[in-house]
Amino acid sequence: MMRSRRADYSESTKQALVDSASDLFTKNGYAATSLDAIVKRARVTKGALYHHFSGKQALFEAAFHQVETRAMAQLTKAIDGGGSPWERALDGVQEYIKVCLDPTYQRLVIREAPVVMGYERWRECEERYSFGIVRSVLESLIEAGELGDVPIEVTARMMFASLAAGAQIIAEASDPKKASAEVFTALIHMIEGIRRDR
Repeated sequence: MMRSRRADYSESTKQALVDSASDLFTKNGYAATSLDAIVKRARVTKGALYHHFSGKQALFEAAFHQVETRAMAQLTKAIDGGGSPWERALDGVQEYIKVCLDPTYQRLVIREAPVVMGYERWRECEERYSFGIVRSVLESLIEAGELGDVPIEVTARMMFASLAAGAQIIAEASDPKKASAEVFTALIHMIEGIRRDR
């Protein structure tokens, strides 16, 4: 069934608002970004904004979910690539570090979301997006004989917490590139620590 021109316009208006909000939240932060600035940048009316979103927080959450969805697509592509499960796991960690260096991811997902959405809700969303990937990577390493007899649920949760801590370190660092190299080294050492002797 073909979409109507009106539906296409509505969707493009909504996307323009999310993109505008994402850019402005990244540059100025949530508190310092007004709805007037968002609609001006998106070149739409405030009525159009309220047609799609109940307010500023709903718009922030749409931007947050867009950033997270893109990040998870990046990670999934990295761990689904060629090579052994071990190589794919290392590719996944490297890609995650790249994601953490993205200013929009840092600002919206790591720094702003816990405040705007509330810590519990933010953690719940983070788990929904990322935890499954961490668990599936560990499962593939166990199946390939790369990891010893580790408790999968506990190990996945601890690795997930370590990745989240690494993201925080990078987002708060005065030199994010240097911090990202250190976080990468620490994460690899941690994974190597539970690797079975080959």
